[in-house]
Amino acid sequence: MLKKLVIGALLVGGASTALMGTSGYSYVRTGFSSIRDGIKDQIPIELEIRRARDMIANLKPEITGNLQLIAREEVEVARLVKEVDRKQQLLEKSKRDMLRLKKDVGDCSESGTEEQLVYAGRKYSVSQVREDLNMRFKQYQTQEATADKLTKILAAREKNLDASRRKLDEMLAAKRQLEIEVENLQARLTMVQVAETAGSFTLNDSSLSQTRQLLDDIATRIDVAEKVSDSEGVFQGAIPLDDAAPSDIVEQISSYFETDDMTIESVAKQ
Repeated sequence: MLKKLVIGALLVGGASTALMGTSGYSYVRTGFSSIRDGIKDQIPIELEIRRARDMIANLKPEITGNLQLIAREEVEVARLVKEVDRKQQLLEKSKRDMLRLKKDVGDCSESGTEEQLVYAGRKYSVSQVREDLNMRFKQYQTQEATADKLTKILAAREKNLDASRRKLDEMLAAKRQLEIEVENLQARLTMVQVAETAGSFTLNDSSLSQTRQLLDDIATRIDVAEKVSDSEGVFQGAIPLDDAAPSDIVEQISSYFETDDMTIESVAKQ
């Protein structure tokens, strides 16, 4: 059915574009948007919530991959830290050695003698020590430049590592927030479903209604019995206590209405 709708929309869109030019394309785009929104509205909310849960679960491999990248970078940065420290220690030792040789050569120059200098049980002339000092100084400058570059590289990588950690923390916090929002939506949907179920839920109170009807019937029968009992309480054939109609009632009526007997009789016959 959906395929037919899409094909139909394409045909209508092509015809509209041919007839109305660029305006037809606008109508087609609006029609596609309406079809897409209509299809989306038909998808059950429960299914959409499950889809959201799946999308959140699919974030785990990406987060795990980022964790591995950060862990690998932490190892590399730690190795670089050790390398920088080692070079700094070598530079410090080279500096101390050069200062020692410089002092020895300086002392010989001040004394004006070409004394032989002894290091590790071996004798060296002042010129040999001076050449060695010159070579050491050049090596020191090269090593110092290398250590400086490594230090800058280390600073940059540590900065990137800190940024990556913050980004990962943001991703984890966002994932937790999404999980909370999904659970909140599920709770709201459950409340709606409970409300809808409660609206169509009716209790079976037939027994209660039957009992109520029986009591009403019993009360009616008792009311009838009481009325009958009250009627039977009147004595039959008892002497009437009220006055009987007067024997001259006709004369009284004639006198009251000022008519004769014939007129009264004719009125009575009518």
